[in-house]
Amino acid sequence: MSDAEQPLDLVPLPGSERPHRPGFRSHGGLAPDSRVEATLVLRRRAELPESAFAEPLSRDELAERYGASPEDVELVRSTLEGIGLTVDEADPAGRRVRVSGPVQTVARAFGTDLARSTPEDAGDDAPTYRQRTGGLSIPAALAGVVTAVLGLDDRPQARAQFRYVPSAAVNTSYTPPQLGEVYSFPKGTDGSGQTVAIIELGGGYVQSDLDTYFAGLGIPTPSITAVGVDGASNAPDGNPNGADGEVMLDIEVVGGLAPAATILVYFAPNTDAGFLDAVSTAAHADPTPAAISISWGQSEDQWTAQARTAFDQALQDAAALGVTTTVAAGDDGSSDRVGDGQAHVDFPASSPHALACGGTRLEADTSTGAVRSETVWNNGTGRGATGGGVSAVFPLPSWQKSVGVPSGAGGTDAGGAANGPGGRGVPDVSAVADPQTGYRVRVDGQDTVIGGTSAVAPLWAALVARLAQSTGKPLGLAQPLLYDSVGAGQVAQGFRDIVTGDNGAYQAAAGWDACTGLGVPDGTKLLSAL
Repeated sequence: MSDAEQPLDLVPLPGSERPHRPGFRSHGGLAPDSRVEATLVLRRRAELPESAFAEPLSRDELAERYGASPEDVELVRSTLEGIGLTVDEADPAGRRVRVSGPVQTVARAFGTDLARSTPEDAGDDAPTYRQRTGGLSIPAALAGVVTAVLGLDDRPQARAQFRYVPSAAVNTSYTPPQLGEVYSFPKGTDGSGQTVAIIELGGGYVQSDLDTYFAGLGIPTPSITAVGVDGASNAPDGNPNGADGEVMLDIEVVGGLAPAATILVYFAPNTDAGFLDAVSTAAHADPTPAAISISWGQSEDQWTAQARTAFDQALQDAAALGVTTTVAAGDDGSSDRVGDGQAHVDFPASSPHALACGGTRLEADTSTGAVRSETVWNNGTGRGATGGGVSAVFPLPSWQKSVGVPSGAGGTDAGGAANGPGGRGVPDVSAVADPQTGYRVRVDGQDTVIGGTSAVAPLWAALVARLAQSTGKPLGLAQPLLYDSVGAGQVAQGFRDIVTGDNGAYQAAAGWDACTGLGVPDGTKLLSAL
């Protein structure tokens, strides 16, 4: 029996069970010489305490105290190379090791079968993916050292949270600078000296479109740089209704509201591994960004537990470094497109280390910025509504305990059990997201209007950059400041409360609610409060 045929001593990897993904069908095995890449996440040297979010750590401090130990990295390297895998990259600070190898070696090392997979409703020319079911195992020598193995299943992990409506349905629309007036972004700030990172899982931008767009706003084109992660790159496909729309929306909102900030656009594959690697790469970059904007997500029960935990830990790293990560709360109301009649929240917005961004419908005077009305965004079933609700996996954070987060839809958790005090409430903050009162942008040579909570995440990232510029220090984990001493039904300092509308299971009310969080920003008052 050759070494490759010897049975390995494997142990189960907790949290690696893959939930059923509707909409895909498997087509038997992969070609034996197929090359598979994966990201392994390693344990911390020490647990990151809550106190680490109070004052930003340097990259070196975070790596030395809370990164992966050199001994763990070397153990992973020697163990996997001994099985026949290649270690392509090791990042002790981000606790990530990238490995690759032929499909049968990878399957053997992690105790799984990988099958060819295509979307159920697609034709013969449909893209093919790898899929797995059930749980994973790891070599026994790595038990407790490796906490996640991501990327073996490379079906799309997330969707872009943006919405179009036909142009005839657009009620009114706004340029980003006009929204800076509506939401009173602090005067005399433009993001100078700050970096904003944007995470993209597909699509791309065309520089000439950006030059045209910003010239139309009377703004010099900001500094925009594409950064490839895990082999991905800036790859516009010419379809304004696809991922290009997300990419251009994100860049144009950040650039229109923080034009002097440096914008880095991280392109990664749309897998759990690619998503995590992009966020970790952005958080640990030099210089440290003021904000990371994420407009992609998926219902939190469509992630493996290991992936959610690893991603939440990457957001913890970001917060400890002083980064504020703004995340779209979803565009499908309280159901989050799950279809089981229950309420669900979107992840990574449901991470307590993300600033979750919900959406409103805004009627305002574009010349003066005066608001006529602002309500919860909800255009009806299937037509778009702000995400929001109560997490079934993340407990209620300390800073949210007094604002009246409900115990969950129907008072039960995801397993149907009666909830105790409930989980983390989503969202934290909001801004306009209804495409009928949406954002004027340019995509693939076309001027158009887009909405969705995917526009709110970059708006808040730009505001964070301007607040950091003004205060001279990063916000990091912003929620303890934003929720500071706010009780149920009370309006937080620096916010305008939204009290009308619902997102399905949840109703707007005075103070924090599961539709628009604390409300929409008054940036000038928020600066004073900070």
